[in-house]
Amino acid sequence: MKSILFAAAVAMLVSILFTPYLIRVFSKQGFGQEIREEGPEGHKSKRGTPTMGGVAILVAMWSGYLVSHLVSAMSTPRGEAPTASGLLLLLLTSGLGLVGFLDDFIKIRRQRNLGLNKTAKLVGQLGVAVVFAILAMQFPDNSAVGLTPASDRLSFIGDIKVIEFGAIGFIVFCYLIVATWSNAVNFTDGLDGLAGGASAMVSGAYVVIAFWQFSNDCTRGIENGCFYVRDPLDVAVVAAAAMGACIGFLWWNAAPAKIFMGDTGSLALGGLVAGLSMVTRTEMLMIIIGGLFVVEMMSVVLQIAVFRTTRRRLFRMAPFHHHFELAGWAETTVIIRFWLLSGICAMFGLGVFYSEWLAAGGIR
Repeated sequence: MKSILFAAAVAMLVSILFTPYLIRVFSKQGFGQEIREEGPEGHKSKRGTPTMGGVAILVAMWSGYLVSHLVSAMSTPRGEAPTASGLLLLLLTSGLGLVGFLDDFIKIRRQRNLGLNKTAKLVGQLGVAVVFAILAMQFPDNSAVGLTPASDRLSFIGDIKVIEFGAIGFIVFCYLIVATWSNAVNFTDGLDGLAGGASAMVSGAYVVIAFWQFSNDCTRGIENGCFYVRDPLDVAVVAAAAMGACIGFLWWNAAPAKIFMGDTGSLALGGLVAGLSMVTRTEMLMIIIGGLFVVEMMSVVLQIAVFRTTRRRLFRMAPFHHHFELAGWAETTVIIRFWLLSGICAMFGLGVFYSEWLAAGGIR
């Protein structure tokens, strides 16, 4: 438990203290955000605000994770060492953060709101996802069954035994999960602090889930209230570091934002969401916990589908949060209400997780 608290606290402090330094450096270099011309009129004043603040989130996450393990090693004779699951989560997050950084950098250099084209971005996501998928099926632990960080079965809360992908199928599935969630978080990142706050809530939910799995760890899955996952405590440490990093970043990213996370942050956090769902065997449950991200992504899909078939717009503007802005809601009102929606989804997801655990034989 101490390692989780250290990870969250250190990540939050690093994010709070490091972000102002990035603001000064990026402002001096002219790394300002470009704004969509067709976007809400009130957003035009945000042009030039420093972007790529996701760098601070990534640095804070790594700092929280590593310091947590350092403290653990110093305080106990057998301190918890970094695990395959924890490191793979951080590598997936950092890899997609690099893709986002390239996207942001191109936008800045070309002075437009278009960075990597769709093909280049998907290729970047594909490369990172394939590496993660291959590595996640390696590194079996010392248990009798040799648990790997991820499973080639679809999962809700624990593996669904009748749906097995196989090695190649899992790589394809992993790519779809990573691309979907990274783009969903990217769509959500359109208002000051919206994606950061929602990501903090989702990460917080996974601190609870992973720690619960650690507390009820067995070798036979979720049968009789036991969970069949590898390195749940270290996964909780990563989730706590992400939560702390997002909260610290919100100190500067909340409206009116002094810095934006950019695609560097949104793609990275989307990768984290995808990775957490896979290593905790809760891919389908993430649809509930990350419900806000699902709504934002589906609003874009529906807007495109309806416009192409009827030549009419379903929403005033997509993603969904812009629809309410154009309807006359103040930006802060949209943000707070969407945060509430995200919190409700996260709490409901935790409720479903607990109820399934009870149904499987867990003890209150």
